[in-house]
Amino acid sequence: MATFRVTILVAAPPERVFATWTDLDRFPEWIGGVTSVSDRVGSIDQAGSRYTVKFGRMASPTEILAVERSWHIRTRFGNAILKGESDVRFAAEGGGTRIHQEFMTRGFISAIFGRIFAMGSYRGSFRGELETFRRLVEREVAEPGQT
Repeated sequence: MATFRVTILVAAPPERVFATWTDLDRFPEWIGGVTSVSDRVGSIDQAGSRYTVKFGRMASPTEILAVERSWHIRTRFGNAILKGESDVRFAAEGGGTRIHQEFMTRGFISAIFGRIFAMGSYRGSFRGELETFRRLVEREVAEPGQT
């Protein structure tokens, strides 16, 4: 198992950041390669809920392991190239929200792909996705009337 950590500060309150993070319909806006989310079972606010993230024809079944609205969400995900768990914490900091995300991969192939996604800040990398997410949320906070 390999572990990768990324963090970023978003100039928005934790409630807003968490709400956008857990809006499954918005995943394609900030997670590289996501084409849709399907097979939703349960509420994003409850452990045991499930959904499938689609990357074209590749699917990544995901289960919510733990959730505390506005502060924490832990999921288990998996497909042929990347599987493991994601633990995300949201902390109020200086009028904004610090996001701490930790990926724990399972298996040799996942560890290799995790390392690739952990390197750099290109779109599709762990850091690149956080940066895209930050810009998305901050733009909406700055432009009243956005969702």
